[in-house]
Amino acid sequence: MAQESALAKESSKESHKKEKGGQAVGVKKYFGLPALLVSALIAIVLGATFTGSLSTDLAGAFALMFAIGVVFNEIGNRIPFWNTYIGGGIVLAFLGTAVLVYYNVLPAEYVELINWANDDVDFLTFFIVMLITGSVLGLERSLLIKSMAGYIPAILGGVAGAGVLGILTGLIFGVSPADTMINYVLPIMGGGNGAGAVPLSQIYETVTGNPAEEYFAFAIAILTIANIFAIIAAGLLNGLGKKRTNLTGDNKTLVRNASEMATTEEKAEVTMKDYGGAMFLALTFYALGRLFSEVLLPEIFGVAIHTFAYMIIFVAAANAFGVIPTYVRKASQKLQTFFTKNMILIIMVGVGASTDLGELMAAITLPNVVMAMMIVAGAVVGSALIGYFVGFYPIDSAVTAGLCMANRGGSGDLAVLGAADRMDLISYAQLSSRLGGGMVLIIGSLLFGALL
Repeated sequence: MAQESALAKESSKESHKKEKGGQAVGVKKYFGLPALLVSALIAIVLGATFTGSLSTDLAGAFALMFAIGVVFNEIGNRIPFWNTYIGGGIVLAFLGTAVLVYYNVLPAEYVELINWANDDVDFLTFFIVMLITGSVLGLERSLLIKSMAGYIPAILGGVAGAGVLGILTGLIFGVSPADTMINYVLPIMGGGNGAGAVPLSQIYETVTGNPAEEYFAFAIAILTIANIFAIIAAGLLNGLGKKRTNLTGDNKTLVRNASEMATTEEKAEVTMKDYGGAMFLALTFYALGRLFSEVLLPEIFGVAIHTFAYMIIFVAAANAFGVIPTYVRKASQKLQTFFTKNMILIIMVGVGASTDLGELMAAITLPNVVMAMMIVAGAVVGSALIGYFVGFYPIDSAVTAGLCMANRGGSGDLAVLGAADRMDLISYAQLSSRLGGGMVLIIGSLLFGALL
């Protein structure tokens, strides 16, 4: 009997080892799935893709993007040095998809389907709306006020740093300071394509009388090169933060000594219905931002204010005044976490599909590459230094106020934050792209008039 009891106990231990919470323990998983199962799912989706039977709707797009993203993500997370300093699987999902598109590996109709630039449904906007709401509502009120007060100086520090290093590098290659600022620094630091390069080219046309396309063609090429450097720099800064922990916080906090400043917040249980309420809240804040940016107050002192900028202001005000119940704030944070952890691959594959490697390679000359790299470096140094002086962690300030100014806007922000493993800082990244981009347009208007 004693022997049988001992065997029963041993059997129970083995069972406990093999199963925990309904899942096998010790089984290697890929994107949360066993290797055999995830391989079968990818094979099915790719089979449907190359036979043309995969639907060309949102369901088909997500299936294909997951299939591509999971493969590149798992490979990128296992490449030495790349997985620590360049951004790992997230960055490889972006670059790998761009290569597949460039070499026509994927059928044309599915390339168009997963390309964010051709996306009528615009999941990218939906994704950013969820992240903005959760990240801003997740900030403790005193930290929110302090971080917003110091953020604009950090952005201006990044622009100044980019200008200084850009001009010094331009002199080496025989490019005048005026040409460096107008053709290199402004497009890179302008907040992306639609918010930066396009309006800058329109300002150029108004001031010079030359076609806007003349300015835009070079601006978008140099911006694309800088976007790649911004993503790589984000991965390097993340690696540096792991080595020098005093330079960064918990990847979610911008303000130094945040734990000492924050007050104790009441706990709240979150139900499934609360998630629905949080989603409705986020979409309504977006609608409010659209109402102001399109109808009520589209411009302030002649500068167009983006929907996301208005949205951040309204969500921050609601948080600061305590009008959102704690359980809804918690639900918004958890909703944001779900999107950050699971849907980021969808985003990175879409960004890769919308990146034209041919356009990028045509613009790759030694002066262009070195100048773009140094302008991005200047943005990092300037925003890190000023960020430190206003009470921010230098790495987190460099990522948000620096690199998120030097990329291609919304999609670039997500790529940079993904590489830096700081997706919770999306609200600051969007302030850089939107409000920071608006400040660069003002600077551009003055420089075009004075220098051209």
